[in-house]
Amino acid sequence: MAFIMGKKQGGKTYYYLAESARVEGKPRIVSQRYLGSAEEIAARLSEAGPGEPDRSRHLAFGDVAAVWEMLRRLRVAEIVDEVVGARRGDAGASVGTYIALATLNRVVDPCSKLAFADWWNKTAGDRWLRLAPGALDHRRFWEAMDAISEARLKEIERRIAATMVEVFSIDLSGLVLDMTNFATWIDSANERAPIAKRGHSKQKRNDLRIVGLGLVVSTDGGVPLVSHAYPGNKPDVTQFGAMVEELVERFETLLPGGAAGDGEHLTLVYDAGQNSEDNYTTLDGAPLSFVGSLPPSDHPGLLAVSKDRYEVVDEEAFPGLVAFETSKVVFGHQRRLVVCHSDGLHEKQSRGFDQTLAKAHRQLAEVQARLARGKTRKGKEKVEAEITAILAPRWVARVVTTTLIGNDPAELRLSFGIDQEARSALEEELFGKRILFTDKTREQASTRTIVAEYRSQEAVEGDFRQMKDPSVVSFSPMFHFTESKIRVHVCYCVLALMVARLMVREAGQAGLHLSVRALLGSLAGIEETVLLYQGERGRPRARRMLTEKDAGQQRLYDLFSLDTYAPKR
Repeated sequence: MAFIMGKKQGGKTYYYLAESARVEGKPRIVSQRYLGSAEEIAARLSEAGPGEPDRSRHLAFGDVAAVWEMLRRLRVAEIVDEVVGARRGDAGASVGTYIALATLNRVVDPCSKLAFADWWNKTAGDRWLRLAPGALDHRRFWEAMDAISEARLKEIERRIAATMVEVFSIDLSGLVLDMTNFATWIDSANERAPIAKRGHSKQKRNDLRIVGLGLVVSTDGGVPLVSHAYPGNKPDVTQFGAMVEELVERFETLLPGGAAGDGEHLTLVYDAGQNSEDNYTTLDGAPLSFVGSLPPSDHPGLLAVSKDRYEVVDEEAFPGLVAFETSKVVFGHQRRLVVCHSDGLHEKQSRGFDQTLAKAHRQLAEVQARLARGKTRKGKEKVEAEITAILAPRWVARVVTTTLIGNDPAELRLSFGIDQEARSALEEELFGKRILFTDKTREQASTRTIVAEYRSQEAVEGDFRQMKDPSVVSFSPMFHFTESKIRVHVCYCVLALMVARLMVREAGQAGLHLSVRALLGSLAGIEETVLLYQGERGRPRARRMLTEKDAGQQRLYDLFSLDTYAPKR
């Protein structure tokens, strides 16, 4: 309920627009806006205006409000609080509020918890989320994060995923699984974060400890449904079974109408890196269909099949793609195989191989020149090992010939060249070819469908690229040094990705086809301007307004219900 009230100060009355509501069953004033003295209000009503403002501020509004609206629709804060429970009255804010705030920051302007309060003060968020002084201290965030155990994190993700599927009508018929890892800046002697280990860094940061992350995302918008954080020294293939089991456990929650076990309508797609006997034992017992792939070099008989067997799949949908079907015993069962050849992949592999050959040529030429000068001290065995390392990249040893003569270091000489016939045979045999396999019958899925489902891996690959964008929806910076905090960090980073993908999906359905960065950039252009007028005494009166919006921004403004968060006139 809104009303105007006056306050006397120094014999003069100043007026405020107040709003009351019931808090714990009792009426309380929950907000006040200063209107000014009677003379100032009269001047405004007469349209004479209050004159020039003394100063102004510009606050982030559009992107912050849009993300907060998505968090509200997903019930993030409410679900976290339902799982974690209530906190003490002096806690600053609920755990759910802190997780929602951390997610919001990850989407629009990732920063550390130490810098969070400064960032928040540059946004309009305090108009719709009132927080006590000191509530945004970085230690308050850490206390909230410590309240969420690994088991609670899993339950929170399950409930939010179920809410998302229901509210946004996500199509679950196609799911894609993949894994990556992220570098951390944790000290090597830190024993409180065993999840951060040294391993094969996909960011090429072998000097840092890494954390692994597996995702299952929907092909409908690339929205994450299941996440799994694991130690960075564990191979991806060892985590596949745990993720499939978690996905199966969620069927009753995720599938509309509780259609648990209705696997013929739900397909999991993944790459050859997940292949193992144990993983297919898990899959064969799960209510899931699958589409995977096999390393072509492991099946030379299929690669040798004549071109006459290949047929065009769908020239309009997949230009330059031909394929044939067969069956073969793979991982203990007779499987349906689709052997494909893509002109586009062929050209890409050929260009990449040319670059690899050029690098090997430069390295061999350096060895050749060094030996020709007779200055080397390396023995023949060490030089042979150096040449072997240069030829180690895939396929290089098949097409590059080398001859090393001499025995003593000063007499060693190297000659090398490229066998063009071997290069041509390699292209004919391998380039552009993929071997897909599935448990689906031809009645359940055509060749075109199998190819389309396998290519849907772009959804999760795009998600991982997005999480490595340093500007928006970013996993980094991650300044946490205990395992529990790292797992919570992973949770709200995945939530941030979920929110961003849902926003892009909503915009796309409205005819606005934008990337995450473009969408958030357009929303960020809708700012809130605060004009401050200093009265005769007391605090200055504020007048708030939004910046002008172009046509695209207006459509986004309406789409994400930003009028709900706009300053009232």
